[in-house]
Amino acid sequence: MHYPYPLPRNHFSVQWGGSNIGFCEVSGLTMGMDAPHIRDGASKDNSARVMPGQFKFSPLILKRAVVKGDNEFFNWFSIAQLNTTERRDIMISLLDEQHAPAVTWKFRNAFPVRLDYSTLSATSSEPMMETLEIVHEGMEVENS
Repeated sequence: MHYPYPLPRNHFSVQWGGSNIGFCEVSGLTMGMDAPHIRDGASKDNSARVMPGQFKFSPLILKRAVVKGDNEFFNWFSIAQLNTTERRDIMISLLDEQHAPAVTWKFRNAFPVRLDYSTLSATSSEPMMETLEIVHEGMEVENS
């Protein structure tokens, strides 16, 4: 009998509308739901009912090393003006042993809201990192 192994989380790809440069870390693959409590004043029960509400999505966080000549995160972030920005669909895939997508997360109408660079330090030789925080209007998950 063949038992499938769990997929490691260190083999993934990101399609974000810019260069397909490798990313070190992706987080924010999270969704939740409001659960409002409702109680009718004429109810005989002295407790509220809970009902499903609106979906909520965590910001998507993309983290990569700074590379000379690549300013795409900054350029995308800088496009934003009051009520206008460039929205993109983003696709993140967890890859299997043959480098094919096994699980894919799709985010729609995404745009950046924060750009962060790692601290400069004269005593560190770690790569300089840039982190882009992105909000979106929905997440879908496809498991191949």
